[in-house]
Amino acid sequence: MLEFLFPRDWPHYAAGPQGPLVRNFSAWVVERGYTRICAQRHVHRFREVLAYNHVAAGTSLPITSTALSRWFAPWSHKTSYRATQRAAVRFLCDRGLFVPVAKPSRFDALISQYRSHLIDLRGLAPATVEQHLRTVTGFLSRACSKRRLASVRANDVERFVDQTSRRLCRQTLQHTIAHLRAFLRFCADQRYTRDRLDVIDTPRTYRGELPPRALNWRTVRRLLHSIDHSSVEGCRDHAILYLMAYYGLRPAEVASLTLDSIDWENDILRVDQCKTRSVLVMPLNDRTRHVLERYLRRRPPLTNTHQLFLRVRCPAGPIKAATIEHIYAKRARLSGLPVLQTSPGSLRHSFAMRLLERGVGVKMIGDLLGHHSLESTCVYLRLHVEALREVALPVPGRGRVSMKGAS
Repeated sequence: MLEFLFPRDWPHYAAGPQGPLVRNFSAWVVERGYTRICAQRHVHRFREVLAYNHVAAGTSLPITSTALSRWFAPWSHKTSYRATQRAAVRFLCDRGLFVPVAKPSRFDALISQYRSHLIDLRGLAPATVEQHLRTVTGFLSRACSKRRLASVRANDVERFVDQTSRRLCRQTLQHTIAHLRAFLRFCADQRYTRDRLDVIDTPRTYRGELPPRALNWRTVRRLLHSIDHSSVEGCRDHAILYLMAYYGLRPAEVASLTLDSIDWENDILRVDQCKTRSVLVMPLNDRTRHVLERYLRRRPPLTNTHQLFLRVRCPAGPIKAATIEHIYAKRARLSGLPVLQTSPGSLRHSFAMRLLERGVGVKMIGDLLGHHSLESTCVYLRLHVEALREVALPVPGRGRVSMKGAS
């Protein structure tokens, strides 16, 4: 790709001991969808840094994060070089040439053992494991920064929970306490703590205490219609929010969709449901086909990924579930509608309410949403008493019990 980026000067960039690494980097920036001018600047700065530090292609690989930071240190005050350093990290990670060096901690062995416990014995998903370890790391850094784990007492646990509660709502704090309980129970079983510290009070939450999250369906349609389709970003954002509103998909489920998820011949959309670990088969109607086809006609032609929805800014690549949170917030703000205090989950709630209003049973709604229990589904349908009465199951028995004369 050096010949494409630098038609006249490419021999200059390919020369020297760092030439193979520069050529590999130039191919990566083009492959990842950087514009030509942006790719040229990144390659130029990358070669300059390698040459300044006398880096040879074969003798200095793999590259550690410490070494890379040291190479870019003379230009650390320049924003453009910091951007090239971030691009270099992504490039080296993709090529398997990067070794991140984390700050050593005396609890590394304990955290590694607990990670294995969560994965091998409890069978937790990778994302859930990281949530647990994030809580555990925070607890150890605060409660055991200058002492052994065996010296931790109940008041240390209470102090951590009190400090954490100041920045979290009660619902989120419940998850944090659950993570902490599991870890302290593990420590007690392994005899790492002297006392049993996993008996922690959890904050009280009440079913139905929060207002319904479902939006009026007219508001949902106005939100979708407010998105400009003249750009790639607009087509992508409209398709994402459309699938969440009309199919009730979670952000993680939308982000995991691939080109193979769409069966055009049989008009089928296959969705990997992240929580139930099952595949949901949904029909594709003409309108959904039109929405997806409009986006795919303008989708960046990235060959190294089969993900359906991609970033529109370089480096090109698949979006993540967190990206959809930002997409929804942006489109809600630009729409001018009274939806600023809502989230992508509101579209999923609106989908459930719309089905209920059309007479679909609660069990069927739960299956479409990927719920294991009806209790989870009822959270989506709370406070809609009249609609729930219309889809109630018949009471067993043929006759009615007369209350006349009852005392």
